[in-house]
Amino acid sequence: MKHETILNRSHTWVEALSSYESRLSQPADLRIEGRITRLVGMTLEAAGIEAPVGSRCVVEVAQSEFVEAEVVGFAENSLFLMPTKDVKGLRPGASVFPTRRSHEAQVGAELLGRVIDGAGIPLDSLGSLDTKQRNSLTGESINPLLRAPIRQPLDVGIASINALLTVGRGQRVGLFAGSGVGKSVLLGMMTRFTEADVVVVGLIGERGREVKEFIESNLGQEGLARSVVVASPADTPPLMRMHGAMLATSIAEYFRDQGKNVLLLLDSLTRFAQAQREIGLAIGEPPATKGYPPSVFAKLPKLVERAGNGVAGGGSITAFYTVLTEGDDQQDPIADAARAILDGHIVLSRRLAERGHYPAVDVEASISRAMNDIVDKPHESAANRFRKLNSIYESNRDLISVGAYTSGSDPQIDEAIYFSPLLQEFLQQDRTQAMSLQQSTDALRQLFQTPVDTPGEG
Repeated sequence: MKHETILNRSHTWVEALSSYESRLSQPADLRIEGRITRLVGMTLEAAGIEAPVGSRCVVEVAQSEFVEAEVVGFAENSLFLMPTKDVKGLRPGASVFPTRRSHEAQVGAELLGRVIDGAGIPLDSLGSLDTKQRNSLTGESINPLLRAPIRQPLDVGIASINALLTVGRGQRVGLFAGSGVGKSVLLGMMTRFTEADVVVVGLIGERGREVKEFIESNLGQEGLARSVVVASPADTPPLMRMHGAMLATSIAEYFRDQGKNVLLLLDSLTRFAQAQREIGLAIGEPPATKGYPPSVFAKLPKLVERAGNGVAGGGSITAFYTVLTEGDDQQDPIADAARAILDGHIVLSRRLAERGHYPAVDVEASISRAMNDIVDKPHESAANRFRKLNSIYESNRDLISVGAYTSGSDPQIDEAIYFSPLLQEFLQQDRTQAMSLQQSTDALRQLFQTPVDTPGEG
């Protein structure tokens, strides 16, 4: 009996040791926890944890309530975090946990017809997104030698752009405008009229009410069906505004890689830069140019270079980036930097808008760097003649308007005066009316077939 008791106890000990050994062989489920030590503006400073830049952490703002934050910098033993939401209720010493995950973009055909925020969360009350693929939010660069060249014109449905500033498929163009000169209306026209398989719209840092207005007034149900709208209004944290622009670009990249021709409209590139300025200054980066830290000018080309043509035989992303020129200052640092990295720029003039001239495209100040490679010689010659006559008239407008110019003094000015009403009529277009590329070029050529009356004749 005693012998059996010893055997039973031995068997129990063996089972217990086996259980302990099995548990020891498994990785420990440890939860690393740090503490919030400082809050300045929207930047959190955390101690006691380690995480790479770009990774996500979870911050406890109240009991059982958590907010995600991204690691945007570090100094010695502290991490700088930028929250994705409001941190109301946050207390000193709040817990913070690293997740070892980074932000990714949900991509897929399921996004068509949907409106999402900068984190990829639906805003349209149409249910969750059933996308299965995740792409990098920062994208992957394409070897420049493998990119297809810009050789095919893109019909945007606007006569002044089609005829005088012809855009190529895969081109990246800046839309430079101050406030109240018809920027949103022009974007809406492009969205409805442009020949594209998919339209991706990024509304970054704009007024919240404009989101619904843009969808209902500019897109409509038919336009929304082939579009994806990413909205990060002005009241969202700067990190979400940046993520909104990057997410819109990632979605456009996905469809391009599927062989689609994508139209990417990002409104605006300036708000993206301002969001990065807020983050950079908050973590101690020194201001360089008019308050913008160096990181802003490093982020801009990284975002813009992701658009364009893919590899030969693949899809394309034709991108229009709006650039806000505060006080109509074309030498604003962001406007100046954008001109250097884009393939052309279209300037909207307040002077034209005040005359009731819409779209208020300033042909003299605008240029498409790909135009001469994608149009034929007759089209190029007609466009150059249009520009020349328009420039001559604008240079002498004051003399002509006050009657100081004597007819017959200069044949070129006389020709410009004769054609001026025709030029202005050609440049104006109702926002509900589309002008195809063929219609625009035909109208441009027919405009100069009208015989010019010489002063004194008739």
